[in-house]
Amino acid sequence: MLTFKQKLENYAELIVKVGANVQKRQTLMVQASLDSAELTRCVVRKAYEAGAYSVKVRWSDDETSRIAYDLAPEESFLEEPKWTAGEKIELARQGAAFVTITSADPDLLKGVSQQKMVNANKTTRQALAPYSALARAFKVSWNLATTPSKAWAAKVFPGLPEEEQVERLWDAIFKMVRADRPDPLALWEEHIRELKRRAAYLNGKQYAALHYIAPGTDLTIELPDRHIWLGGSKQNEQGTWFVPNLPTEEVYTAPKRTGVNGTVTSTKPLSYSGNMIEDFTFTFENGRVVNVTAAKGEETLKGLLDTDEGARYLGEVALVPHRSPISESNILFYKTLFDENASCHLAVGSAYTACVEGGVGMTPERLAEAGLNVSMAHTDFMVGSGELDIYGITADGTREPVFQKGNWAF
Repeated sequence: MLTFKQKLENYAELIVKVGANVQKRQTLMVQASLDSAELTRCVVRKAYEAGAYSVKVRWSDDETSRIAYDLAPEESFLEEPKWTAGEKIELARQGAAFVTITSADPDLLKGVSQQKMVNANKTTRQALAPYSALARAFKVSWNLATTPSKAWAAKVFPGLPEEEQVERLWDAIFKMVRADRPDPLALWEEHIRELKRRAAYLNGKQYAALHYIAPGTDLTIELPDRHIWLGGSKQNEQGTWFVPNLPTEEVYTAPKRTGVNGTVTSTKPLSYSGNMIEDFTFTFENGRVVNVTAAKGEETLKGLLDTDEGARYLGEVALVPHRSPISESNILFYKTLFDENASCHLAVGSAYTACVEGGVGMTPERLAEAGLNVSMAHTDFMVGSGELDIYGITADGTREPVFQKGNWAF
């Protein structure tokens, strides 16, 4: 059995060598919360050992952020973070790799002014738009990882004594990213091969549409001509393979922007902008969300949809089997990075340009012509369960099972 230190070392090595896949003489930018300090220091060391030229760490603090939202004037959130965004954009253009390590409390901004959050999200997205375009086109290597915080651990394991909560969440994270075993790099190579096998099968099918059926869900999603299913690792502009999310269990593509019709109901809570959104339903007509309801967090959800016009359309269709490691753990993480890999999910907002043939490098106008959505937003929400059936519809109208009772049908 591995010690905590060995698991932490494994996790850091996965982030550096599998996630961002840092190359010799490459700069790495790490954005990390203070609760992630121990892992972040380990990542910095592993990156330099891998030959990094420079590792730049930018810290954030949940408590400081909450103080600002409580006390700063509303208009202050209209100021774009030009300097911090400018550094990130410049580093991306120079070929740097990026790692984000979060540990945020899912309820961090509960009770905060809705307008402050809307302003902050819009200005940040506007300032980072050039970076986001590079990241969604996979022109740069990037990776999302996470570590526990006391508040997050208490949310996930409220029934445990306080002194055990963080330790239990660490154990869960290590297991989900395969860092709790002796040779995690080899395990990830095998896992990525399996995801790519699933993607290759779907790419060969080139379904015209997918039909989702489950309690509260009856949704048809048309797919663009020459769409591409992706899964596991991606290749950046320099030809380096990397894995954006640790963990990852999904195979995904982009929907046709105007081809989504019907109703879909969430199956897990969504933590968005420091607020929980629960039991929500979207109704689509010709791709656009025309109605939304939520038992909790409805105003926050509507604020997301008001980011821009594109935020009311889908940008991602992701397939994850119900029999995935995270789902089988029976842990609700209240964090999209984990919960989306326990469940089939969709995303409102921008599509990944690599999900259509020739999409990387297309202008927004050309992407729209190809059927892909463009937006400053991109937010995943979970719709999968053991009751979800998905049918692939071929060009001639034939229906073929893709998912049955929440799991792959092939």
